[in-house]
Amino acid sequence: MNQSVNDEGGLAIGRGVRVPLDLVQFRVETAGGPGGQHANRAKTRVIVTLRLNELTSLSEAQRHRLIDVLGPVVRSSASRFRSQHQNREAALDQLAERLRAALVPPTQRRPTRPTASSRVQRVEAKRARSRLKQNRRVRDDQ
Repeated sequence: MNQSVNDEGGLAIGRGVRVPLDLVQFRVETAGGPGGQHANRAKTRVIVTLRLNELTSLSEAQRHRLIDVLGPVVRSSASRFRSQHQNREAALDQLAERLRAALVPPTQRRPTRPTASSRVQRVEAKRARSRLKQNRRVRDDQ
C-alpha cells in the first residue's frame, strides 16, 4: 500500500528526492463519525504535518515552489481505516502525492491564432446576420 516510504525511512516524493520522516510530525485523534464506542474511543485518525521551511533535502527552487503552491505548512489526514497504522500510511501517501503534484511546473500556455478559414467564417456569419437584420427593417418606399 505505502509506496511513498522507501527503505531509508524517508518519504519519497520524486526521483532521488525524499523527505526524512523525522521532519514529519504525527498527531492522532479519535476518528469520529459512525462506529459507536470504537470510533469514539480509539485514536485511529492520523494527521501528518510538514513544515516546508525545515526541508533541506530539496533545492532552494523546489522548496520555494512548494511554499508558493502549498503554503509554509502542509497537513494531511486519514481516518478511513480502523487501524492507526493503516491511516498513518494513508496520510503519508496523501502528503507525498500533494508534494509531488506541487513540484510539477505548470505547462506554459502557448497563444494560438485563429485559422484563415475560421476568420472567413466569422466575417461571413457577420454579413449574414447583417443581411437578416436589414430584411427586418420597415421600408419607406412601399
